[in-house]
Amino acid sequence: MSSAAPLDPHWRLRYILLAPHRLGFSLAAAVLIAASLWWALVQVDRATGAFGLPTDGTPPLITHAALMSFGFIPLFFSGFLFTAGPKWLDVEPLSVRQIQTPLFMQCAGWLVWLLGGLFSEPLGLLGLAVAWLGLVWMSWLYAGLVRASRAANQMHGKMVRAAFVVGCVSVAGLGLSLLLQRYDLALAWVLTGLWGFVGVVFMTVAHRMIPFFTHGKLPGVEAWRPAWVMGVLALAVGAQAVFVWLSMVQWPVWLAMVGLMLRTCFELLIGVWLIWLTVRWGLMTAIKIPLLGMLHIGFLWLGLTQLIAAATDAWSAVAPGAPVWHLAALHAFTMGCLGSLMVAMVSRVAAGHSGRPLEAGPFFWGLFLLLQVTVVIRVVAALPMAASTSLLALAAVLWLAIMAAWGGRLLGWWGRVRIDGHPG
Repeated sequence: MSSAAPLDPHWRLRYILLAPHRLGFSLAAAVLIAASLWWALVQVDRATGAFGLPTDGTPPLITHAALMSFGFIPLFFSGFLFTAGPKWLDVEPLSVRQIQTPLFMQCAGWLVWLLGGLFSEPLGLLGLAVAWLGLVWMSWLYAGLVRASRAANQMHGKMVRAAFVVGCVSVAGLGLSLLLQRYDLALAWVLTGLWGFVGVVFMTVAHRMIPFFTHGKLPGVEAWRPAWVMGVLALAVGAQAVFVWLSMVQWPVWLAMVGLMLRTCFELLIGVWLIWLTVRWGLMTAIKIPLLGMLHIGFLWLGLTQLIAAATDAWSAVAPGAPVWHLAALHAFTMGCLGSLMVAMVSRVAAGHSGRPLEAGPFFWGLFLLLQVTVVIRVVAALPMAASTSLLALAAVLWLAIMAAWGGRLLGWWGRVRIDGHPG
C-alpha cells in the first residue's frame, strides 16, 4: 500500500462518468435543485410580489407538478436500476456510455421545460418532447435487462418495467393534453404517472429493500416480504391513479356519493394496513438507527397519506370546498413518502458506493428531520386558512434549503473518486 499512487482529492467533472449511479444521481440533483429554486421563487413571489416572475409559459401548477413527478425522480431511478438492477436480474450491467445519452436528454429536456414555464409554452413542449424521448430510451434499455434476465425471481424487475410503461404513456399524455390546451387532462396525466409510475417503482424498491436492510442491521427482525404484499402495495398507489380518472366523470349525485363512500373505506382500510406493515417491518426498532429509520419513516408516510385522503373524502361529503384538502394528502405522499424515501435511499447508495460508512451522521439526519417538519407545514398549508400563502412560501423555501444542502453534499461525493480507492 505504501507504493500505491495517492488518491486524487479534487472534484472533477469526468468522475461523474465513472459509474451509472454517479451520472444518474448527479443529473437528478441538478434538476431537483433547479426545480426547487424556481418553485420557491414562485411561492415567495405570490406571498410578497417581490420578483414579478414572467408568466407567459405553461401554467406554474402544471410546470411544477410535471417537474416534481417526472423531472428528477426517473433520473434517480436510473442510478438504482442500472446499479442494483443487474444484480436483481442476474445480467451484465450496462456501461455509462450506453446509458448516458438518454439521461442527458432527460436532464436537458426538463430544464428547457422549466424555462418554458417562465417564457413560452411551445419552448416547454419542445423540452418535454426531448425528455420523453430520453425516458422512452432509458425504459427500453432497462426492459432489455429484464428480457435478458435468467434470475429465478424477476417479480420486482418486471413490476418496475410495467411501471415505466405507465410513465412513458403519462408523459406523452401530458404533452398531447397541452397541445390541445386541456390543462385538466394534463394534470390528470401527471397524477397518473405520479401514482402509477413513480409510486409503483418506489413501492417495488421498498418491498425488496426495506425488509432486507432491516434484517441485515437487526437480525432479530425477519425479512418478511411475501409476493402478495407487493401486490397490495401496488394496489395502494395504483388505485389513486384510477381515482384520478373516475373523479373526472360527471356521475349522478347518488352514484357519486356511493363512490365517495367506497373510496373512503378503501383508503381508510389500506391506510391502517400500511401502518401495520410499517410496524411489522420493524419501525419501532429500526428508528434507533438513523439511516435505517429514514427508510421506515418515509414508508410510514404512505399509510398517513391514505388516512389523510380518507378524512378528506369523508369531509368533502358534508362540507363544500373540501377538495382542496386533497393537496394535503398529495403532499404527504410526494414530500413525505417519496421525498423521505428518496433522501434515505440515495444517501445510502451514495455512502456505500463512495467508500463511506453506511450511516447517517448529524448532517443527513438533521436535514431529514427538517424535511419532516417541512412536510407537516406543507400539509397544514393545504387547509383553508388565512396563513396558507405564507405557509406555502415557507415550505417551499425550506424544501429548497434541504434539497440544495443535501444535493450539494452528494454532488461533492460523486465528483470525487471513492475514498477507499476502489473503482466505481
